[in-house]
Amino acid sequence: MSNFNWCHGPECHTRRTQDRVRGSKGSKVLRTRRISLSNEYIRENIHAYFCSQCCLYDFINTHKERVIAIQPRREALETPIKDPKKVTETNSYNNFSWTRTEIETRVDND
Repeated sequence: MSNFNWCHGPECHTRRTQDRVRGSKGSKVLRTRRISLSNEYIRENIHAYFCSQCCLYDFINTHKERVIAIQPRREALETPIKDPKKVTETNSYNNFSWTRTEIETRVDND
């Protein structure tokens, strides 16, 4: 297995940054960034394939129809919950109070 991947961003090689400049005088090019896989965190997530969020979103916007076609959603998903409870909290420092809604998921035993 290689210790790096090339960025999959379709426009990565066109971005004008100094770290992409390669070649000898007179024959310079902008090259796609290389992504090091030395870190286990990077190897196991999307950052192993894209050098930046910009390149990631360029890829998503270019290929979104094909990606969604892999597993299209035909109906909404639902998660059962218990009845929401309103909880009032107060800050003792300045007597400021606020209300939040507590939502808990419900496990249905069939």
